[in-house]
Amino acid sequence: MPEIRPIKDLRNTTEISELCHQIKEPVFITKNGYGDMVVMSMETYENSLAKLELYQKLAEAETQIKNGEQLLDGEEVFKTLKKRHGRK
Repeated sequence: MPEIRPIKDLRNTTEISELCHQIKEPVFITKNGYGDMVVMSMETYENSLAKLELYQKLAEAETQIKNGEQLLDGEEVFKTLKKRHGRK
């Protein structure tokens, strides 16, 4: 269930910060009873960006498959990465 707080709660920044870190979800801020903004921890923000990037890459790969583009062999890619980074 989303955490919803009125904008006046932003006066207590420590409490909002602790809440953001505790629930690891965005906190929705309302103004005059309507949604106004979202506050979240840096960790939650970075995780959201990482998920977005992953979804974009998956969508791009699906488009490439639909268009019949030549794809890389997964096993060969991992072998190359392991050699490059010194892992066997």
